[in-house]
Amino acid sequence: MQHTKDKEGLLHLYNKILPQLAERIHQNLTEVFPLFDDYQLEKVADTWTKDPHSSSDKEISLENGNVQQLGLKLRLSGFQRAGTQTFDLNKDLVCVLEYTSYAVGPDKNTPWLEKAYLAPWTNQELEQIAERWSEDLIEEITMKVQTLGK
Repeated sequence: MQHTKDKEGLLHLYNKILPQLAERIHQNLTEVFPLFDDYQLEKVADTWTKDPHSSSDKEISLENGNVQQLGLKLRLSGFQRAGTQTFDLNKDLVCVLEYTSYAVGPDKNTPWLEKAYLAPWTNQELEQIAERWSEDLIEEITMKVQTLGK
């Protein structure tokens, strides 16, 4: 039986999968964090966007199982390097929540991986997503440094 989007599926993703992804991303970026004054990596849930197919007036929450998007948000503040302007950078890892599955990617239009609710992630899947996302971030930082350094 295929599991549909509900409280159990969302909480599994939010409390089990996202922390594992965050941990791997953190490991991948240990050399990047010291380049900034401050960083913050946190889980986020979009409690603003209403499901266009829902006629329910229920409050949007994980508890009600009607959130449209979950993910991770990284905020890097105060890049410090001689000869470069200071800058901040924000980056999201987005889980777009469909009826029977969710897609993970850098934004809501670029799915890197699709999973069924409650389906376990393999270590390889966790590693691939964390690596790809971390590489994208490092590329963004590099481009920003090159642009500002000119």
